[in-house]
Amino acid sequence: MGSERRTFVGVSFAAATLLVILFVAYIRVPSARAVPSFSRQTGFPCSSCHTTPPELTPLGRIFKLNGYTMVGAKTITSKASDKRSSLNLLESLPLSVIFETSFTSLNKPQPGTQNGSFEFPQDVGLYLAGAWSTHVGSFVQTSYDAQDDRFSWDMTDVRYANSTKALGKDLMWGIDLNMAPTMEDLWNSTPMFGYPFFGSDFAPTPMAMPLVDMSLASDVAGIGAYGMWDNHLYFDGTVYRSDHLGAAQPFDGVGYPINISGVAPYWRVALQETKGNNYLEVGSYGLYLKSTPNAATASLSGGYDSYTDWAADFQYDRTIPQFQNDVLSLRGTFIHENSALNGTFSQAGSDFVYHHLNTFNVNAEYHWGNRYSAAFGWFGTTGTDDPLLYGMGDAAGSPRNDGYVANLSWWPAQNIDLSFQYTDYLKFNGRSKDYDGMGRDASDNNTTYLLARFLF
Repeated sequence: MGSERRTFVGVSFAAATLLVILFVAYIRVPSARAVPSFSRQTGFPCSSCHTTPPELTPLGRIFKLNGYTMVGAKTITSKASDKRSSLNLLESLPLSVIFETSFTSLNKPQPGTQNGSFEFPQDVGLYLAGAWSTHVGSFVQTSYDAQDDRFSWDMTDVRYANSTKALGKDLMWGIDLNMAPTMEDLWNSTPMFGYPFFGSDFAPTPMAMPLVDMSLASDVAGIGAYGMWDNHLYFDGTVYRSDHLGAAQPFDGVGYPINISGVAPYWRVALQETKGNNYLEVGSYGLYLKSTPNAATASLSGGYDSYTDWAADFQYDRTIPQFQNDVLSLRGTFIHENSALNGTFSQAGSDFVYHHLNTFNVNAEYHWGNRYSAAFGWFGTTGTDDPLLYGMGDAAGSPRNDGYVANLSWWPAQNIDLSFQYTDYLKFNGRSKDYDGMGRDASDNNTTYLLARFLF
């Protein structure tokens, strides 16, 4: 009887976990992150800060470091005095809209579903993106999603930025509020702003992913500080708490496998160097988190789950004068996660306490000016097999997956993007063939995705 109860509880827990994993896989689909309100504020074309959105140029990185506050547009100003505060306010509210429509087709439709799905729209995003005052700016997004037929809070990055001297060198520093680890980053090698830059909102994605790899996106809130010293050394530290949007506050944690106990620290360090037409960034980032799964306290959850993520990344950009300053970009990241799932194990959600995951993403992209681009990326994950943790919809009980993503984009105007993207899975949830025990192969999830984005 006890064995039957453990099996029932394990299946129930795994089912709930799968639903959350599928939800996370859905919300982690990137959205466009370059908005015309920044151009209206600065007077610069989009191409000044982006090779193509959302990829940042050196000026784009400086703009973000400065808290989105560089201004070329008219402002309403009032000087400060001993008894009066200053005012520096844009004459126009920094608003932008992005409209996305898409078509998705799988190599083989999911059982009982129609293949070849057209979404008009897929998303509509409203952005408050620009300067609030002299030192404060934001990138805040709320989106309408066709899948849920509702508006929801999406991405938030609010910054206070300033500058000073340290050891005789310039130090740009700031305080940042955001909703996901790596959102504060300046490079396109880390998960939030990494390749692929967009994707279908319903095509199947692998179950296993490290927490720092977008698993916490829009489900946490964090505050931290950052700095760039001598335009070479970047450092950042942020602490996060769970912020389950739509749940009662304070929440009891029921139904959520991740409920942060205390705070979860995130760290980032990077070095950048420019020499001639070559730019190189190398860095590291990571996250430590203790969680009480499906409960607010360890006594109710049966113990803590703990996760430690360590990652390394690089980005290399080569400007090619012989080809009218076309840009070749090479990027990559590797993440290693160790976990001790005491709470999950006590709730019969895993067969083992100790697990690890290794995941990588490397990609290359070529930009023909700012009108065309072609990109190819390879990704993969390996780790500890656990039939109970990864067993729902996965006969192998394995986190293994690998494949590639190819993309072609055409920007007929700097605020219009027409893209073709193809994702090929060589292994999905542990296997190449019959990964779910019901005859579905990894290649059945190969995805053709067409996207049209309009930014205004």
